[in-house]
Amino acid sequence: MSDVPPRLTVRELTKSFGTYRAVDAVTLDLEPGEFFCLLGPSGCGKSTLLRLIAGFERPTSGQIRLGDQDLTGLPPHRRPVNMMFQSYALFPHMSVAGNIGYGLKDMGRTAAAVRVAELLRLVRLEGFGERRPETLSGGQRQRVALARALAREPQLLLLDEPLGALDRGLREETQGELRTIQRRLGTAFVVVTHDPEEAMMLADRIGVMEAGRLVQVAPPIALYRRPVNRYVAGLLGDVNLLPGRLGPDAAGEVRTVETPHGIVQGRTTSLAEGTPVVVAVRPEDLVLGAQGLPATVTEATFLGDRLRRTLRLPDGSFLRASGPPAEGDPPAGSETRVAFSADAAAIFPA
Repeated sequence: MSDVPPRLTVRELTKSFGTYRAVDAVTLDLEPGEFFCLLGPSGCGKSTLLRLIAGFERPTSGQIRLGDQDLTGLPPHRRPVNMMFQSYALFPHMSVAGNIGYGLKDMGRTAAAVRVAELLRLVRLEGFGERRPETLSGGQRQRVALARALAREPQLLLLDEPLGALDRGLREETQGELRTIQRRLGTAFVVVTHDPEEAMMLADRIGVMEAGRLVQVAPPIALYRRPVNRYVAGLLGDVNLLPGRLGPDAAGEVRTVETPHGIVQGRTTSLAEGTPVVVAVRPEDLVLGAQGLPATVTEATFLGDRLRRTLRLPDGSFLRASGPPAEGDPPAGSETRVAFSADAAAIFPA
């Protein structure tokens, strides 16, 4: 295997089932050694895309390459790619070591035993080799499945909802372990998940899918701060959406927007003045005080490290604000104003 990790390139990849397009003209470049997440709700096409890359589905059209190798028509066993399923699919009649070494029979007994021992150390399961899967916790079974998927040193590892079967506390702990293992190996990982927090915690970049299409690919912070539409904005967390009409440039990418409540600013590019737009701003970026849009505090809920407020605008619409509690915060029923910086607000077409 080359010392230089290969780059995955997907070009205009489409998978149709009759008249239904599960994957619709997806183009994607995966950087060597990258941790990439495909994010979206059930039915958006993310698992089908993963199965196309793995070879378990044949594309209707398009191309898949890993480095110089065209994978498009190759069966799964001839691709330098492995896939780990949500169910883990461990053999109950085999030991942990037997499961991990299942695909290493052609290496010879001694070499396979050495490789299994390496993988047990990698996933922190030294001493568990003779145990059966049913004696392990959910997190330990997940690590066995991961070790087995890595046994033959794939150039690309695909993981379909790998943490979905774990409870919340264990899932958060295992996320960190998965990230550490990936960093140590330098192998490119592609993870499918419907959990935005999980995607943001794990990924170098996230690809958001909707109706079979990749609608935005970006690092987590860019995706959170600069969503391209209301679907992406809402998928990544709570967001306030203000409708309006785009005004002239303020400075560079900073644009003014005329809303029913007054003039605000945000960031956008390549939209003409007068375009109907939406201004997206996160609750933690709203500031209450003497400037900005007029609002009434209708509810204030103390949550320990933060105070969550509901604000009613003059037309009866609502905004949500969230921030650290402080003395002098306007109580429920009081009149205030709400503002935000242009850097905190993304503008996209309505």
